[in-house]
Amino acid sequence: MSELKEGDVAPKFTAKDQNGKTVSLEDFTGKDVILYFYPKDDTPGCTAEACNFRDNYQSLQQQGFTVIGVSTDDEHSHQKFANKYQLPFTLISDTDKNIVEAYGVWIEKNMYGKKYMGTARKTFIIDKNGIIKKIIDKVDTAASSQQVLDLLAK
Repeated sequence: MSELKEGDVAPKFTAKDQNGKTVSLEDFTGKDVILYFYPKDDTPGCTAEACNFRDNYQSLQQQGFTVIGVSTDDEHSHQKFANKYQLPFTLISDTDKNIVEAYGVWIEKNMYGKKYMGTARKTFIIDKNGIIKKIIDKVDTAASSQQVLDLLAK
């Protein structure tokens, strides 16, 4: 599969959120979507990123954005994570890895010389028509929402 680029149609998906509700990308047609991929619930970097989106959620909403987080954790893990940090947005459970593979973020990682497969931290900004407007490869976990806004202001 070729790597996604700005201007590509965002791959469609349907999966369960943290409440067991089925969610599809099509549900958000007509809205700008911040689709962010993160490795694991309740880890330091992922928590910083999620809390940054939470803290700026209202201003993002006022600018017409919907925020969706995706990881390969299950619904129960997502629910605990969302409740612990009062996350007001959708977290999608991708346990079968269909979404991370479709977006090209299921990659080989290397920690302490040990290679393993995991989710790359990456953010896709998808416009109202389902087109990828921007891709953020180097996510600043502590300022992820500002990074999105700064990119769109350019």
